[in-house]
Amino acid sequence: MQMAIGLARRGLGTVAPNPAVGCVIARAGQVVGIGWTQPGGRPHAETVALKMAGDAARAATAYVTLEPCSHHGKTPPCAEALIASGIARVVVAIGDPDDRVSGRGLKMLADAGITVETGLCSQEAAFDQAGFLLNRTANRPLVTLKCATSLDGKIATASGHSKWITGPAARRVGHRLRADHDAILVGSGTALADDPSLTCRLPGLEHQSPLRVVMDGRARLRLDSALVKTADDVPVLLHCGAAAAPSDLDALRAGSVTVVQDSERERPDFSGVLEDLAHRGVTRLLIEGGGQIAVTALASGLVDRIAWFRAGCVIGGDGIPAIASLGLVEMGQAPRFERVGMQIFGKDVLETYASRQ
Repeated sequence: MQMAIGLARRGLGTVAPNPAVGCVIARAGQVVGIGWTQPGGRPHAETVALKMAGDAARAATAYVTLEPCSHHGKTPPCAEALIASGIARVVVAIGDPDDRVSGRGLKMLADAGITVETGLCSQEAAFDQAGFLLNRTANRPLVTLKCATSLDGKIATASGHSKWITGPAARRVGHRLRADHDAILVGSGTALADDPSLTCRLPGLEHQSPLRVVMDGRARLRLDSALVKTADDVPVLLHCGAAAAPSDLDALRAGSVTVVQDSERERPDFSGVLEDLAHRGVTRLLIEGGGQIAVTALASGLVDRIAWFRAGCVIGGDGIPAIASLGLVEMGQAPRFERVGMQIFGKDVLETYASRQ
């Protein structure tokens, strides 16, 4: 199952709205087939593994990170494929909460006389599948806040200069994070000040650049910005508020930007943006800045994870903070996170946190 979980991670960022699933087929102590969900969400992991195993799948055991699907969609049900292969035993890490599955896949297998076991490595599988699970159960994607700061939590000097706080190794990992997510979000301040492209620029992974999302209340995104100029190649979605000028929205749409306007609010509502992204099939969202969008997300209570890159430098109190003012009065009001990982990349440290809520 650990091998299947590792295989499943290969699909993160490329398979939405489908889950990133891994499958390993073993017989007589030997692995005879492996598979993971392919780009675009199909073929499914079980189909790939069964094709590799061929006749060796008969009387074998399949280890799958998520309950095999039981419904007819763009591909036949994986539960039916496992039954037809002659598999004798299926071990599943976690169930699928999708209304079209939700126990039906397990029942199909058991009704066909296949031994079914569940719960093996369930915590690890659920951690990796959190985006898909939240999309199906909470109508929103997994939200990861990424920060790259000095030791004292600053993202730039008082003048706005920020290149580069972290070193090349950490920046490569940051691009890997982009590739592992379905969408990346910034606020209007970051979009205007930094003119970012928000693409994945790792060699060989350029095609995994995520949907680029801007929360921009007044739709101030410039038509000559890197985002708009590349919108035909990598999609851009702009969420704005009621104050956005119709002429500006028309110009952005003409530049291939998809615009969603909240006509009842001055600024787009963060939870509403997440709901819209979920409807678009996004399961994993990465927030990259700036300080105001970070505090908006944290105040909403909807940040699930934090990826905090910390460089060994100090900028000082006049620097620009990674997170704007939360306006807390008591420590009990502070959002709490638990550190779940720490890695060193070059001279920088990446600490990963998960919400304790």
